[in-house]
Amino acid sequence: MQFERIKQKLNILADAAKYDVSCSSSGSKRTNTNKGLGDSSGMGICHSYSEDGRCISLLKVLLTNYCIFDCAYCVSRRSNDIERAAFKIQEIVDLTINFYRRNYIEGLFLSSGIFKSPDYTMERLVSVAKKLRTEENFNGYIHLKSIPGASEELMKEAGLYADRISVNIEVPTVSGLKLLAPEKKHEDFIKPMQKIRNEILRYQEEKKIIKSTPKYAPAGQSTQMIIGATGETDKDIMYSADYYYKKYGMKRVYYSGYVPVAEDKRLPPMGSSVPMLRENRLYQTDWLLRFYGFRVAELLNKNHPNLDIDVDPKLGWALRNLSYFPVDINRADKIVLARVPGLGIQSIHKIISARRFRKLNWEHLKKIGVALNRAKYFIVCDTQGWKHQDLDASKIKGLILQNSSGKFRDKFSTQLRLFN
Repeated sequence: MQFERIKQKLNILADAAKYDVSCSSSGSKRTNTNKGLGDSSGMGICHSYSEDGRCISLLKVLLTNYCIFDCAYCVSRRSNDIERAAFKIQEIVDLTINFYRRNYIEGLFLSSGIFKSPDYTMERLVSVAKKLRTEENFNGYIHLKSIPGASEELMKEAGLYADRISVNIEVPTVSGLKLLAPEKKHEDFIKPMQKIRNEILRYQEEKKIIKSTPKYAPAGQSTQMIIGATGETDKDIMYSADYYYKKYGMKRVYYSGYVPVAEDKRLPPMGSSVPMLRENRLYQTDWLLRFYGFRVAELLNKNHPNLDIDVDPKLGWALRNLSYFPVDINRADKIVLARVPGLGIQSIHKIISARRFRKLNWEHLKKIGVALNRAKYFIVCDTQGWKHQDLDASKIKGLILQNSSGKFRDKFSTQLRLFN
């Protein structure tokens, strides 16, 4: 009877947790040194893919889907007529340990609806992590979802037991939050972000002096934005993301396309979910900002407030800035090469290494793995190149789309999945 009750709770609360995508764990190095359970060293644990393409699993569940708030975009909001459930603290602990011992999971991602108060809910989340660490000697990955409005003391304690903490901003703009979640305050999201940021820096400095200083949120913090619930442009979204990266040292910002769950005049109608390709384009833009040296204003501005769905954002930028090209593959530095469509970071490193020994031609680039179906319009090398002087942006775009068979559209999203 007890087994059936736990199974029913798990079905309800695991399904409710699927809307939170901010569960990457890259960066944690909590090694198992005391003969305990689990080890999150090196790669971290999440329901994603490792660098070698291996699927990594975790228990992703809500502590409860009861909630005192009535946010229009949330399936767990108090006015929604759904089946409710709540785990006891020990039940989550037992599930995690039993699933781990059966090799079902390698870690835990725990979130919750807000019941009674933010502090009451956050205290219970922290209690799960604390029990796993101190009573079960669990060294696997733990990701806790922060509760907006929780006290600084609880946030500090959470970071001592969790590898990563996510503080989901939920809606990209303050105006959007007021429209869809008027009971919540923007500062309730910002305060825990700042607290976590400050504590991470403080513990890092103390660690330099006192080696026995415990780790504090070693995998950092992340956040998530719901895309398409309100009328924000891609420019609005990416400026918000850039702000959180710079201001609070976010490890990752996640973009979750809104899935209509109920009729509401403030929201898109049922059946009009955000295209997956828009999510992919935002992730690709995020990638360019973090690893390729682009600025938001170059990719999105007043004249181009939304991303081109047909082509990836780097190619879109290149087509709008043809005066920047062609780039000499044998002379350009890393920063310049990073702006060439079809050149990824690994290919750039190979090019820079190889050209120390000889000038590179088209065959060399092909062997290196350069996507020449795009790159050839924007580069020159040691042999006769593509005659593109008489091609304008629209013609180049047409040729690339015609010859690519759509394969390049998913390149960055594949990279994102593999390196999450």
